[in-house]
This record gives sequence, structure tokens and C-alpha cells, in this order.
Amino acid sequence: MGGGGGSGVFLALCVLLTLSEAESQNSGGCARWCPPNATCVDRNACRCKPGFVSSSEEIFTDPTVTCDDINECAPPTKVFCGKLADCQNVEGSYYCTCSPGYAPTSGPKTFHSENENTCQDVDECSSGQHRCHPSTVCTNTVGSYRCRCRPGWKPKPGLPNNQNITVCEETPFTNWTPPPGIHSRTLSRFFDKVQDLGKDFKPDSAKDTIQKLIELVDELMEDRGDMDDLAPPVRHCIATHLLSGLEDVLRALAKTMPEEPVTYRSPSGTELSLVIQEQGNKNVTMGQSHARMLLNWAVAARAGDPGPSVAGIFSSQNMEELLANASLDLEPEKQAQLEEIHEGPVHGAQVRILSAVNSVFLSNTNTEKLASPITFAFSHTHPQHKTPGSREELICAFWKSDSHRSRHWATTGCRMLGSQNGSTTCQCSHLSSFAILMAHYDVQDWKLALITKVGLALSLVCLLLCILTFLLVRPIQGSRTTIHLHLCICLFVGSAIFLAGIENQSDEVGLRCRLVAGLLHYCFLAAFCWMSLEGLELYFLVVRVFQGQGLRTRWLCLIGYGVPLLIVAISAASYSEGYGRTSFCWLSLKHGFLWSFLGPVIFIVLCNAVIFVTTVWKLAQKFSEISPDMKKLKKARVLTITAIAQLFVLGCTWAFGLFLFNPHNWVLSYLFTILNCVQGVFLYLLHCLLNRKVREEYRKWACLIAGNKYSEFASSTSNTSHHQMTRGLRPSESGM
Repeated sequence: MGGGGGSGVFLALCVLLTLSEAESQNSGGCARWCPPNATCVDRNACRCKPGFVSSSEEIFTDPTVTCDDINECAPPTKVFCGKLADCQNVEGSYYCTCSPGYAPTSGPKTFHSENENTCQDVDECSSGQHRCHPSTVCTNTVGSYRCRCRPGWKPKPGLPNNQNITVCEETPFTNWTPPPGIHSRTLSRFFDKVQDLGKDFKPDSAKDTIQKLIELVDELMEDRGDMDDLAPPVRHCIATHLLSGLEDVLRALAKTMPEEPVTYRSPSGTELSLVIQEQGNKNVTMGQSHARMLLNWAVAARAGDPGPSVAGIFSSQNMEELLANASLDLEPEKQAQLEEIHEGPVHGAQVRILSAVNSVFLSNTNTEKLASPITFAFSHTHPQHKTPGSREELICAFWKSDSHRSRHWATTGCRMLGSQNGSTTCQCSHLSSFAILMAHYDVQDWKLALITKVGLALSLVCLLLCILTFLLVRPIQGSRTTIHLHLCICLFVGSAIFLAGIENQSDEVGLRCRLVAGLLHYCFLAAFCWMSLEGLELYFLVVRVFQGQGLRTRWLCLIGYGVPLLIVAISAASYSEGYGRTSFCWLSLKHGFLWSFLGPVIFIVLCNAVIFVTTVWKLAQKFSEISPDMKKLKKARVLTITAIAQLFVLGCTWAFGLFLFNPHNWVLSYLFTILNCVQGVFLYLLHCLLNRKVREEYRKWACLIAGNKYSEFASSTSNTSHHQMTRGLRPSESGM
């Protein structure tokens, strides 16, 4: 019973499996034995998928047949990807990619036909895709790149040059040769010795080589020979070449030394400090007696350089001689600040080096803009006076050589943090050769100053002669002569005070400077008041044809000396601090105090200018009426002399100063200075030497001095012979 039941179950399962298989074959119609990468055709045959090929026929019934991948990229093939591209086979298919060193300019990176190909050469050097060592320079080639050693470097032993695996090492002395275009036997001998030192160089003797190199530099600086005969710009070029070359050589030598601090001081006082240690991001302090430096060690590393970093300070006191007479380039902001302080234009600066010249270098050669600033402390000698004067200043400067081959001191990127006890602290955002300078700012143009002093000295002599002439020559006495006399007295006193005390001798505005400024204010205002009286007198004489003697002398003196006294008194009472400046003793620009002088001057000059034009016009009319037959040339000459005389007496030349709004306008500055400094010369020439009556008196005095009796006959004869010619000129002489 049990056996029969088991056989019944087994029979039922067989029936079910048979029915299931029959149902599957009938429903799909495919052979279940097709190999991988194949599809069935019917229940007895199979076919390989696209991209595969059978080991038998295309349609096969043998279960042992396999479907193998077709390599579309292998020859013979109909696949063509185009130029600069390669075919890549994959299981059952393929794709195209650009060849190494090339990339598509548009579209996807993979494609399947030539029509989709946009491959172009890739510049691995500019795009950063190269793997050149930092000691080499990348050069792009078609489809690739090459790495070659930098100038002055050579491949490391066992490695080729101009290959992608090239690694180079620096040769310290290879490129340090004399600067081109400079002929100096002393300099040539120095570089010959340097090259000999380089031939014997071995990495394990780097410290000894450094000491010998510094000794050679000291020897060159102490015995400069024919370099002293070279022009300053050439010497500055030599100094620049020596400083930059020393940095390169010392940096290369330091890289061959063990990681430890090094300090060397030569018998001549030249010092070198080196710090060689692994890269990091910590603050490091280093230095010697001339200079100390605080920096973040991260700025010392060169990009891509895995080795230790180097920092060095080379300090030389003897380099000062080559850098003598170098100029200081003032920043526009500094220039404006100085001109505001000194209330006038600043014409550069004269500098004196107080410290050693300190050349600072790092492994990082890209130091034009540091990631973090470096703080320096430079030792220097004390100036002759402990505190700088008003025109002097201690500055942190660096030696700069720009693209125009101009070499000078500059301050851009450096600022002074403080100075005491012969040490000045500076902070700079770049590296170069540094020094502490004493700058003496040129507040005035020395050429203008020389013209002023010579012109005023000459004017003083002529004004004194004018004063004596107007006092002693009786035939010309009158109201106009009185005006001329007092005008010359005011100009004489004002010019003498100007020459003797215009410059402020101290750093502060003291009592002496204020007194000088007040006296100058009064004297020049008085001179202009007498010029205004001259204009008034001339108006009545020529324009209104006034026949009287004009104002009395006491009224003239009351106006000529009283009005300026009143103006000065009011000005001093309102703002006494306005007298004197730190640079020279004149009226201050603060609170518009200068207008206490400019206001009256402008008013007088404008009024006199109107009178001058009117006078010249009236005189031209009178010449035509009095002497219609006078030759035009003589008439023009007399009129010109008369006009020039009145131009200087009326002060119209000061109008050039009124248009001098920009102190940097050199043309107006020189014209104004020359015309007004020699005002006394013109007054003497036009109102004394060209006056007939004055010349006659001079002849009398000359004869008396010579011991000869003056000939009245000669004088009367001369007067008679020239009577007709001079009668027409008398109105013009009265106008003068």
C-alpha cells in the first residue's frame, strides 16, 4: 500500500515536468542551449549577437559552437575614426577617442565616426597637464611635451635632458658674468676669480666657497679701481648686477648645505645669515648685527619644491659707495602728503645711507608680492642731529631696477613701524635689497632759489642807487619822484629782509620767523600801496590832464604807510599764528590767511592794469597831436619805453603770480621770479639812466669827482642842439 502510493507520486511528478517542458517549447519556440552572446532562431538553431562571430556557420545547431567578440579596430577593418584619433575595441562594439596629447574642441570625448571627430593638439604646458619637475621648463610639442633644464641648471647625474622625466640641479656660478656693455678691468678680474671659484666647487665644501666669495666681494668694494671713474648710472647698474647675482649664487650654495643655521662675518664687516630647514607654517626669526627678520616660514618655500627651504640676509657696508648719488622715487601719495606738510611743491629728495645694504633672499624666487609681509629691524648709525629736521625723514627704502633700466631707491610696499636707539623697524610685502635712508626733501627749486638770490642782490644795488638819485637830483623833484622814492625804499627794505631771513632756520615757527613774515607782509603791502599812488598820480597827469602838484607828501605817506599798517594790524589781531611756515617765513595757507596779502594786491594790480592800458592809449594820442611828423619808428620806441617803465612801477608784472594757481607750472614760476626779482634793475634803468635830467646830473658829479669844471657852455650847447628833438619827448618823460 505504501509502495504503491510512492510510485504514484513519482509518476505524477514526471507527467507534470513533461507537460511543463512541452508547454515551454511550444510557447517560445527557442532552443534553450544557445551559447553566451547568442540568440535563438528556433528551438533547434541559434545565431551570434551583433559584434560577435560564431566558430561555425552564422546559424548553427551544434551546442558546442561559441560566439567570439569581433575586434572592429583590428585590420582589416572598415572603421576610421579620423586624424588624431584612435579606435578602442570593447566587447561587442567599439568607440573612438582622441590620441594622447589631443582633446576634442567640442562634443563628447568618445565618438563612432570621422564626422564626429574634433580632436586638436593640447598645450600641456599652459593648461598645467604636464608633469615636469619644478627645476625644469615645460616645452609643448605636437601631441606631447618635453621638460628641459632652466638656464644655469644641469640634469642630475644619470638623468637625460629634454625628457619628461628630466630633473635638474642648479649650478651656482654658470651665469654670473659681468653685466653687458660695461668695460671695467677691475670688474672683469673679479668675475674671473668667481669663475675660478666655481670650477673648484664641490657640494661638501659649500661653506668654504661662501666665505671665499664674500672675501672676493669685499676685495672688490674696498679697491674699486676704475669703477670710481664710471658715471653714477653705470655704477648703479654694477651694484644691481652684483646684488642680484649674489642672491642667486648664495641661494644655490645654501641648498647644498645641511639643515642648520649659518652666520658668517668677514673681517670687513660684511655678514651673511642663513636658515635652512624643512617647509612649515610657523614664524621664524633670523639675523645678525646689521639686520634681523621675522617671517612666516611658509613664504620661504618655492612652489612644487619638496626639499628644505632657504632664507638668507647678506649685509654689506661697503656697497654704499656704488649706490652713491642715487635718487629716491617718491610715491604720488607721499608726494602729496609732503606738499601738504611743507605748503609748497617738493622737488624730490637727497638721500644718505645710514645702514648697511641688506639683500634678502628665499628659496621662493617669486617675491614681488608675498602672501604675508615680513618684518625687519635694521641697525644704522645715528644722524648728525638726533631728531630729523622739518625737511628730513628716516625712511625704509629698497633698491629698485625697473623695466626702463632706471635704478633708484623706492618705498612702495614698505612702511616704517618705528625707530629708536639706532634701530628702525620696517614691514615689507616684497623682497629686495633694503637700507635705512635719511631723506632731505627739496622743498624749493635750487635754480629758482639761485635766480631769486642773484636777482634780489642786483636789485638791492639798483634800488639803493635809485634812492640816492631821487634824493639828490633836484631837477626831478616832485610828487612823482616822491612816490618813486618811497616805492624804492619799501622794495629795498623788503628785499633785504627777504634775502636775510626768508628761510626758517629751525624746525618750528619761532618768534624770529613770525617777525620776518610780519615785516615782509608790511613792506610788500606798502610797496603796492605806493604803486597804487603812482597809478592815481598817473591818472590825473595823463588822463585828466591835472596840472597841479598832486597830493601833498604827508597825505602820500599817510596812505602809503598807514593803509598797510592797518591791514597788518587787523591780520595779526585776527590770526597771529598765520605768520610763518615750517619751511620759510611767509604767510600761512591755513584759514585763508594768505588773502590778507593777495586781496589788496589783486585789487591794486587790477586797478593799475586799467590805468596802464588807458595811459598807453592816451600817450599814443598825445604823440600824434604833439609831433605828427615824428617818424613812426621813433614814436613806437618812445611809447614802448614809457609803457615798460609804467609796467614795472605799477606792479603789473606781479600779475604773473596771480595766475600761478599750479605751483608745478615751471614756465610761470620762472617768469614771475625773474621779472619781479629784477624789478629794482628796471626801475633804475628806466627812471634814472633813461631820464635826461638825471644823466646831466650824473655828468656833473662825474666831472666834480674827476676834478674838472663842468662846462656850462657845453651843457647849454647840448641843450640848444637837442631842443627841437626833445621838446616833443617831454610829455613822455613827464609820463615816465
